[in-house]
Amino acid sequence: MTSEKKSLVTIDVGGTNARFALAQVAGGKVVSVAEPTTFATGSVAGLAAAWDRFSAAHPEGLPRAAAIAVAGPVSADEIRFTNSHWVIRPAGIAAELGVDEHVLINDFEAVGHAVAAAGNDHFIHLAGPETIPDAGTTTITGPGTGLGVAALVRRTDGTYRVQPTEGGHIGFAPEDRVEEQILSFVRESLPRVSVERMCSGPAILYLAEAIARIEGLPMPSGDDRELWLSAITQSDPVAVKAMERFCRILGAAAGDLALAHGANSVVIAGGLGLRIKDQIIASGFAERFVYKGRFRTLMEKIPVRLITHPQPGLFGAAAAYAQEHG
Repeated sequence: MTSEKKSLVTIDVGGTNARFALAQVAGGKVVSVAEPTTFATGSVAGLAAAWDRFSAAHPEGLPRAAAIAVAGPVSADEIRFTNSHWVIRPAGIAAELGVDEHVLINDFEAVGHAVAAAGNDHFIHLAGPETIPDAGTTTITGPGTGLGVAALVRRTDGTYRVQPTEGGHIGFAPEDRVEEQILSFVRESLPRVSVERMCSGPAILYLAEAIARIEGLPMPSGDDRELWLSAITQSDPVAVKAMERFCRILGAAAGDLALAHGANSVVIAGGLGLRIKDQIIASGFAERFVYKGRFRTLMEKIPVRLITHPQPGLFGAAAAYAQEHG
């Protein structure tokens, strides 16, 4: 006997873009997620206005169910975004969108659901053993505009729970003299330096500037996106050095988080992680991950993978809905 399919709209709202897609779930699992429609948040008044635009492209009508992932904590009366004018009031979502059922979760919580629900073909191996434990805690972290962190707890009966965190805001801990110098430079403008400041998309600006000063090299021009392009294409030596340092810091941070979570596996997520996957593999990421003194042997037993699903936010939000309403 097969479970009846339920249709919904799955939504992933960030500071820059909001993505909408139709999805189907059945038996507590995601059956399908259609190609997404993307709206620049600066061009739309808010969530309800974006819903109306998405609805206009579907004259047959939208499902009366939604799964919504947002970039920020979801427990407040109002959700405000750092990089856009959008304001979401959780208590009013059902009435504004005209839905009977919905879930509202943090965007990295959605990534946690995606990690739990995605097949093995949506992961690549980065470091450690190839074998993935069937149960236990998985640390999930991913660099993007910030540094997302979540913990996925899988149980032996096949069920799971995702715990969103603000782990990206723990303090940055330098692990060699170069990083001590980098930290000293960054503290000139940021008295308190979190690991997110050193391990997110914008971090390459801080890293490049510090490395240029340390080595007496010219600072490359451009914003963080241009520096990442220069690093990936190896067109600027300072940008390349900054990316290598970034990968080392990411490895150290992922290892620290795994220790804090008591994790037996780790997944790297985020669009930036996927974009630089080859550089992560070729860098000092793996060595920094296990560089934990007396716990090195323990760290060497932890598999580290990268999720390659093209839309983990949308897929994960739908998976969260399936878990709650499926």
